[in-house]
Amino acid sequence: MAFIPTTEQAAALLAKYNSEPFHLQHGEVVSGVMGFFAQTRDPGREDYWRAVGMLHDIDFGLYPESHCVKGAEILREEQIDEGVIRSAMSHGWGMTGTPCEPVHIMEKVLFAVDELTGLIGAAALMRPSKSVSDMERKSVMKKFKDKKFAAGCSRETIQKGADMLGVTLEGLIDETILAMRSLEQGKPA
Repeated sequence: MAFIPTTEQAAALLAKYNSEPFHLQHGEVVSGVMGFFAQTRDPGREDYWRAVGMLHDIDFGLYPESHCVKGAEILREEQIDEGVIRSAMSHGWGMTGTPCEPVHIMEKVLFAVDELTGLIGAAALMRPSKSVSDMERKSVMKKFKDKKFAAGCSRETIQKGADMLGVTLEGLIDETILAMRSLEQGKPA
């Protein structure tokens, strides 16, 4: 019988299929950012949003060439609810073989912040503080415009995500920085 995992169960599943610390940390960051965004967009469902964020790259460590397609298969084998599967795999729409277009607000947020958290995280590592605690939007915008910096982070996807959400790129960056800052400070999302 299919189930909706808690954030903790989702983290255990992510660790079952991924051993690289980077992938595990990325899952934690995206999960936390999703919880932060849920506070204003879907109050009371923060844990659901966090679980989806945690599971979005479940297949990437083992099957990067079949990303999101294998993810759906793995999650079905683990008997995860189809709604969670659809939402988690929608972040790869247009980039992988997933047929899941982001439709729901949660899916659009995941689509928008997945790549953006990577860009912001990479920019933070370049700072003397190695932190987002003192990061401003203009620093991220400068890195966003430099296509060679964190070249694996798709600027097109980030912009498309902002457009899907009906927000400016600047607004999306500001809110994502705040979300990542709250994670660094240990505040629950």
